[in-house]
Amino acid sequence: MSDILIIGGGFAGVWSALAAARLRDEHGADLTITMVTPGDDLVIRPRLYEADPAALRVPLERILHPVGVNRLPGIATAIDGEHRSVAVTHGDGRTERLGYRRLILASGSALRRPDLPGGEHLFDVDTLARAVALDSHLRALPARPEGSGRFTAVVVGAGFTGLEVATELVGRLRALAGPAAHEVRVVLVERAAMLGPELGPGPRPVISAALEELGIEVRLDSSVASLDATHVHLTDGTELSAHTAVWTAGMAASALTRHIPGSHDGLGRLRVDRHLRVPESPEVFAAGDTAAAMADSDHPTLQSCQYAIPLGRYAGHNAAADLLGRPSLAFAPQPYVTCLDLGAAGAILTTGWERSVKLTGDRAKDLKRTIVEERIYPPLDDVTELLNAGDPKRLWT
Repeated sequence: MSDILIIGGGFAGVWSALAAARLRDEHGADLTITMVTPGDDLVIRPRLYEADPAALRVPLERILHPVGVNRLPGIATAIDGEHRSVAVTHGDGRTERLGYRRLILASGSALRRPDLPGGEHLFDVDTLARAVALDSHLRALPARPEGSGRFTAVVVGAGFTGLEVATELVGRLRALAGPAAHEVRVVLVERAAMLGPELGPGPRPVISAALEELGIEVRLDSSVASLDATHVHLTDGTELSAHTAVWTAGMAASALTRHIPGSHDGLGRLRVDRHLRVPESPEVFAAGDTAAAMADSDHPTLQSCQYAIPLGRYAGHNAAADLLGRPSLAFAPQPYVTCLDLGAAGAILTTGWERSVKLTGDRAKDLKRTIVEERIYPPLDDVTELLNAGDPKRLWT
């Protein structure tokens, strides 16, 4: 039995743990906090489009142990709300049930990979293992026989992730190709009639200029029909010689959300109240990509690190407050911003839901690097800094 059980060791889960520990210690309470997660590390998922993704992780032990949070290695496979227990399967195949008084579901989201002929040849950067697989594949390309498509990459989906993957791939492939850098070709394929359909018209001119500067070809109103190891066939009838294809389109909340009685949105997320509690399951809080919370009166949160951290803070605080008889805090994130990496073409910073462009080029790039290399990382080892990081009233970074 754990007083607070957290499923998930990503950004939302980690900051949930820190916030719950902070309130527990603030009131000198005796609450057990346990995190169930299959991995030993917090994976810096927003950076998995970069080279050398294997290095993009932080040991959970250096975050959780100093603040007295238990970590149970394993995969949560089922949630029994009636008996308030979670089935956890361990690496040796053994399954146990762990009871809870309050549950924080922070099990994240997963890429919706398509079911199409040759789909096994698609790479993605959704998880550390898959990003490492792509990185290994790219590093092996120079050893392949010279020929059409060796250094050609097709990126499917021109949303946030697709744009960052495509623009970064140009530099990664050129560095690997060396004297054959002239062979590098990146093709960005988008089903919609426009780039970044969910990003709106504000940043589109800057994005288009960056793609042109980098020499990225754009194919709109199209997608992948089929592929093999060296060719990609598009739905518009085009055949591309390409040894690399990366899928970035479509996300869905963790399947564990379906184990919780409640209302779900189109992404499979649990609709929560302003305290991040699931109304139909009052002992359950949701955070990160599993939660459909309202960022303001008109806009739901997005599945992003920008919201995962504050959602975790508020969920952890409120789960602990519920058990301690303390007031809950209404979720109140900082104003929405977008900071999109554009590879060697810089970056772009926008503010507000209309995404008004505020910074571009090198200045935006410097900010992007500061965010993803410093601000989204938790403190390590230091109890005071770790507990302070769990304060819901701190800025999201």
